[in-house]
Amino acid sequence: MGHSRAEKAQSRERIVTAAARQIREGGLDSVSIAELMKQADLTHGGFYGHFPSRSALIAAALERALFDGEAASVAATSRKGPRTLKSAVDSYLSAAHRDQPGTGCAIASLAADVGREDADVREIMMRRLDLYFGDISRLIGDVPDADKLATSIWCTMVGAIMLARVFKGDERSDVILRLARQAILDQEKAAKATSARGTAAPRPRKTRRRAAGAPGGKPPRRP
Repeated sequence: MGHSRAEKAQSRERIVTAAARQIREGGLDSVSIAELMKQADLTHGGFYGHFPSRSALIAAALERALFDGEAASVAATSRKGPRTLKSAVDSYLSAAHRDQPGTGCAIASLAADVGREDADVREIMMRRLDLYFGDISRLIGDVPDADKLATSIWCTMVGAIMLARVFKGDERSDVILRLARQAILDQEKAAKATSARGTAAPRPRKTRRRAAGAPGGKPPRRP
């Protein structure tokens, strides 16, 4: 019995892994149950032994795609030392990420599709995005409105990678990535400069002594 459960779990894992890759490459509607079961070396009829419906598979595949994309991103940005905002941005807005949607961030690949889905599917991506916003906010550090800046940075990154894929093969694709990277780093620099000015100790005001007899000054001493 234990062996049977283990085999079933392994089969389910193969289905979810294949579906997660498929939706990142072709979108949510690209999943064919027959083709997916063939890729997983399973019979078409066995699908419903693992999932009650196609919608349940899509939800599981989306969860996996988001998780795998995050893990790949963290690994890529940590290879050369501690993660920083610059390393995260450079990795996300790279030609390698642009050219590999099947193994990249599922937000950029699937946000448009998920936006047309029901509330349950959208909730899966919303929860993950909240985690991503918090991660970038921590990388930014202690600056005013770091959470709002993190949201803005994510919007810039996702929009830029989507447009860069539209222009893939055109020199403007690389220009889009470069401009987005620079815009984000400029935002970070400006936020930190504002924070530094706000925390700097106020300089003492110099007071000028007024001459004796001048308006507001002390009256001269009488002999």
